[in-house]
Amino acid sequence: MATGRGRLMQQLWFGLQALRLPPGGAGAAPGTDREAAGPAGISFRKGPSARCAGRTTTLKQCAGWGRRCEQPSTVHPVSLERMPSEILLKIFSYLDAVTLLCAGCVNRRFYHLANDNFIWIRIYSTAFSPKRSNWKVNSAETTAVSMNLLSVEDKEAGYWKKEYITKQRASVKAALAQVLQPVNTYTGLPVKTKEALSFSFCRISGLGWVIILKEKNGKEYIMEHVDLSINDSSVTIMWYGKNWPQLATLSTLDLCGMMPVFMDRSKTPSKNGPRWHSLIAKYNLSNLTESTLIGWDRLIRIFCLHPGLLVGLWKREEELAFVMANLHFHHLVEKSTLGSATVPYELPPHTPLLDDNPECGLHGYQLHVDVHSAGIFYMCGTFRSLFTKKGSIENGYVKLVVISFKNNTEHLPLIGKVGLSWRTDVFNGCIKSCSIMDVTLLDEYGKPFWCFSSPVCMRSSGPSDGPNFLGHTYYVDYVDSEGKVHMELVWIKETEEYFIVSLVLYLRIAKINHWFGTTY
Repeated sequence: MATGRGRLMQQLWFGLQALRLPPGGAGAAPGTDREAAGPAGISFRKGPSARCAGRTTTLKQCAGWGRRCEQPSTVHPVSLERMPSEILLKIFSYLDAVTLLCAGCVNRRFYHLANDNFIWIRIYSTAFSPKRSNWKVNSAETTAVSMNLLSVEDKEAGYWKKEYITKQRASVKAALAQVLQPVNTYTGLPVKTKEALSFSFCRISGLGWVIILKEKNGKEYIMEHVDLSINDSSVTIMWYGKNWPQLATLSTLDLCGMMPVFMDRSKTPSKNGPRWHSLIAKYNLSNLTESTLIGWDRLIRIFCLHPGLLVGLWKREEELAFVMANLHFHHLVEKSTLGSATVPYELPPHTPLLDDNPECGLHGYQLHVDVHSAGIFYMCGTFRSLFTKKGSIENGYVKLVVISFKNNTEHLPLIGKVGLSWRTDVFNGCIKSCSIMDVTLLDEYGKPFWCFSSPVCMRSSGPSDGPNFLGHTYYVDYVDSEGKVHMELVWIKETEEYFIVSLVLYLRIAKINHWFGTTY
């Protein structure tokens, strides 16, 4: 509707300019019978009386001026940029909030005009008008009264636009709080996390993820995710294509959640509308070195950057093949929607629960571990009532034994052939001995204490030295700022499967003291 009004105003302007010229041009003979030439080749057909009246008026004007009518200059079509500000403001007043924001991105003049407080206060009062009482009031009168109550002239330009966006963001936070409120007592995670990340919800809400590749000269490339898979406690997001920038020119990679600035559940979000980026993690691409290399096959090499990012490079060209992000469910929706483009979402402050137990923070843990790739789960294990002792504190860590090497009854097999699947728009493959590990550790109160999702690989350490095993031993290690995971596996040749013979968590003492208010 707004576009139609804009075209109507433009055609009206063409007509006004055409009426300033005599029919057939100022130099045409009075007796010439032809159409009046309009701007840009547009002709206006008139009847005989109109042509005669037009010629008479032109001749009288020329006689009154006492001079010959000069040959007119070429008429240029009128663009929106040449229109007076008053007309543009009138056109902008018919636009909705999303279209008005887009119009403000055209140029500097449009940006300042699209910040007009009188336009935005009408949008604000219409969207957030107070609930009607039992008194019947005309909607136009209600809007007028609410606009009079709000201040316009004493506010700087763009004030009510910022207020509208801020309140829209607050409504998004309120909607997310309802989605994340019920918590699963079994996993300690929101019950509706999968629902919030499902395809249908993402399609309705516009939730998605992007990577922003930044060159050393400041140029940016924004790529939306191509594929998405939802696991039991994490989500795996893929980017691949043919238009990757050259790796040598890149410096950093930003992983961001993305949502429309304004949510309207009654409409499917437009791909061309304004989007809100929420920074999840920033990665330095100069770290793609041998120290971060975790596996390869005949086509690609894969590198792991913490937290949870996997980068695949073509072996021959040493250029980007794909990017895979593995994100744990814990606070994922908040991280993907409530941060800004430069500052990640800040977790709410944690208040320690005081406990008189002298070994508080050393017992009552519950662990859930998934090892998987491309929807295939090699291991799903839950371990309850885990504990340790003060004597197990060493080098700033406390040792939490999950599977004991000495207890054969605790050993678990990995189901299937372990490998990390990858794909691009041209090729696909599987890298042996690599997979994705999801860890969810709950404290004694059932709250998430340590959560991560990350690519891992099995490193060979030679034949097993233990008397109970005959086969090669492999290690899986993971380290971050909150703790370490050490897993030991043995390859059983007769049954062609891996057995987990040891699983140990090392929790950082500083994290325990902060979480429980202890002083170990």
